[in-house]
Amino acid sequence: MATSKIKKGDLVRVIAGKDKDKEGKVLSVDTKNSKVVVEGVNMVTKHTKPNAQNPSGGIISQEAALDISNVMYVSKGKVTRIGFQINDGKKVRVAKATGEVID
Repeated sequence: MATSKIKKGDLVRVIAGKDKDKEGKVLSVDTKNSKVVVEGVNMVTKHTKPNAQNPSGGIISQEAALDISNVMYVSKGKVTRIGFQINDGKKVRVAKATGEVID
């Protein structure tokens, strides 16, 4: 499987779906199923039973997973594709729009 171009902690913008044009930080990446969870995006309501952490139970709102193809990396306020380069023997991510090294 190819290396994931989106990583945990990246700032991304949603490019398709009900939350189009919203931005947020990536909370988790599931490379096996090509899914990402983005902070404050794709909110769903979930009914929970009472437990030790939440004694009253009730309805909570939380982020659901999005397909990784529906988000794009944000670099300097603009969305950009991501490529890879070899710098000093290390594989690094590069923003295609600006050419800057991401990590």
